[in-house]
Amino acid sequence: MKSKELSVDLRGRIVLRHKSGEGYRKISAALKDPMSTVASIIRKWKKFKTTRTLPGAGRPSKLSDQGRRALVREVTKNPMVTLPDLQSSSVVRREPSRRTTISAAIHQSGLYGRVARWKPLLSKRHMAACLEFAKRHLKDSQTTKNKILWLDETKIELFGVNARRHVWRKPGTIPTVKHGGGSIMLWGCFSATGTGRLVRIKGKMTAAMYRDTLDENLLQSALDLRLGQRFSFQKDNDPKHTAKISKEWLQDNSVNFLEWPSQSPDVNPIQHLWRDLKMAVHRRSPSNLMELERCCKEEWAKLAKDRCAKLVASYSKRLEAVIAAKGASTKY
Repeated sequence: MKSKELSVDLRGRIVLRHKSGEGYRKISAALKDPMSTVASIIRKWKKFKTTRTLPGAGRPSKLSDQGRRALVREVTKNPMVTLPDLQSSSVVRREPSRRTTISAAIHQSGLYGRVARWKPLLSKRHMAACLEFAKRHLKDSQTTKNKILWLDETKIELFGVNARRHVWRKPGTIPTVKHGGGSIMLWGCFSATGTGRLVRIKGKMTAAMYRDTLDENLLQSALDLRLGQRFSFQKDNDPKHTAKISKEWLQDNSVNFLEWPSQSPDVNPIQHLWRDLKMAVHRRSPSNLMELERCCKEEWAKLAKDRCAKLVASYSKRLEAVIAAKGASTKY
């Protein structure tokens, strides 16, 4: 049975008597407490400089020191290792494999799960190529940016948009919003004079589908937007964009394009236009995929021409930002 804990005042008196030079036996006799208790109080005071009750160590971990070190080594070697992987390795070592046990052991070593930041794998060659590209196109951007047809693909979900949804609510209530419900893939293009064609891509886009999409929509969009015969279009280094059949189509139709370097930052202003489209479509709350496609095409046609012109005008500033960032990086 656990004995009654000594009061803080009595512990202080034990320490004071010890400081005055009294021995354990004399203190024990004077205060009528066991000598072992007196010795324990004095040892605690010498070690922690206090006589107050310290927090307990808690339930001892079932994970051995060797198992804990193995987990820390595994996480340090591969920061992207998942908790299920760590559980499997603990089972192999015949160590406890509960999620809470493993998490606590890793946290004690100062390691915590965090969302990794996206960072392109840039070598010095990549940075030099991006810098050269930005400098070269910045000189020509004032005269050529209005002759560029910007295009890309995007996915639009039926319920949901990649943004926080703010709602009005009363205290204690938790309103919900729909998400998921399927999605559609779109290909679209625009220039400084307005939006071009917008088409739905059914299924996963392949190099052949990409070529057919260009064949059916690119030249007609350039004609509708009055870009003339000497226009260029932007494409990134997606494998289907750089496939052999895609390059052959460009050569056969004498279409110029901007040669983007590998691992280059995305300065395509169409990304902002996709954002405008998604916000406009989801304000209409389409109820099925066919209605979603119809809303997308209607809202795409309604996007303001001056908005397109402003986005294209910002191309020079985007290139200047690349020069500033890459120029600073190449110094080191």
